Amino acid sequence: MAWFGKIALGSLGMMFGGPLGAVLGAALGHQLIDKQQPAAKRGFFKIETPFDNTRQQAAAFICVLSMLAKIAKADGVVTQDELAVVDRFIRALQAPVEEKKFARRIFNEAKNSPHSLEDFATQFYHMARWEPTVLCSFLDTLFQVAAADGVLHPAEEEAIRSVKEVFHVSDSMFDSIRARYFKDDSKNYQILNCTAQSTDEEIKKNYKKLVKDFHPDTVIAKGLPDEFIDFATKRFQEIQGAYEQIRKARGF
Repeated sequence: MAWFGKIALGSLGMMFGGPLGAVLGAALGHQLIDKQQPAAKRGFFKIETPFDNTRQQAAAFICVLSMLAKIAKADGVVTQDELAVVDRFIRALQAPVEEKKFARRIFNEAKNSPHSLEDFATQFYHMARWEPTVLCSFLDTLFQVAAADGVLHPAEEEAIRSVKEVFHVSDSMFDSIRARYFKDDSKNYQILNCTAQSTDEEIKKNYKKLVKDFHPDTVIAKGLPDEFIDFATKRFQEIQGAYEQIRKARGF
């Protein structure tokens, strides 16, 4: 983090407005953005040409930690597994101890920031719009945090998709990145005659009906041939497996 010393000295204090500037100011322990400045300076820092390396390093550093914080909190609970992923990211910076402490302050400030995930994503997109590889790498890192506890909560996926829209990443690229961490669960919804947009209650209702219809005991009681019983048994197992996967992912 070659830019860290400059920020610590305050010479980059006016580098950012918007969410990144607010989080940076809070992490440093003082307000970097003067509330009396003209609105153009207080708002998102927008530029029309690629930004210099120092600004790029600082923006990427602050933004990725801020967005990781928002994703970690998207499902309402920041787990130890998610914190471990963030901690690995910070340790991988190969920075001095003081700079790693500063990184953790940024994460904590962003986690409780009134600014939304989309706010951080929008500001960074204006800075990195010419760097599609950087934007896709950001999405990949967000999925790493979401995958830390082994399930993709609907709120987490919705949050990452909102970043995908801000970054103008294609559906195919998004699905490709997602597939690195999560299997496609659309089949589970299909087994329960539901969609990803179905409510928890709708899923539970469909599950109970299907369990009743395909329970092997129900089929046996009807006196049906063994072939029907075998089919019902396999179908019953599929229904249970699909429901368990969805229940685990949604947290109900």
